[in-house]
Amino acid sequence: MQQFVVPQFIDVEDKVIGPITVRQFIILLFSGGLEFLSWKFSDFTLFLFESLLIAIFTILFAFIKINGRPIHFFILNFIQTSKKPWLRLWNKEFNPSDLRKSMKKKESKVMIIPIKHMVGLSRLAELSLVVDTGGVYEGEEALKVK
Repeated sequence: MQQFVVPQFIDVEDKVIGPITVRQFIILLFSGGLEFLSWKFSDFTLFLFESLLIAIFTILFAFIKINGRPIHFFILNFIQTSKKPWLRLWNKEFNPSDLRKSMKKKESKVMIIPIKHMVGLSRLAELSLVVDTGGVYEGEEALKVK
């Protein structure tokens, strides 16, 4: 039987530069581009305000983890949870017509399928031995036929 290597630590991201992962590097590149655009198209006071906001969101999305998961997963889960109602109730109300219909339904007949023969314990043990050995052991009946 072939040996296969089982991958481990599949949730660890690849490092690009030192301790920075690919995702963090892309976020830093994108924020650097936003910083350049804000420097190019705004005056100095607006640039300082925008760069402070961009730096806060960059650090938040690139480096902060909650329960070992990046923060964008936390934000997505929070939004999905907040859209759902807090309390779920099942209040099935029956109409009188529904009750009458359910009471008038005929009882379904149970089909009994006959079993040709049951496998005995010794035969079952023999079959499990054939399966465990991968077909090397062919069984008592195969030996008698040869």
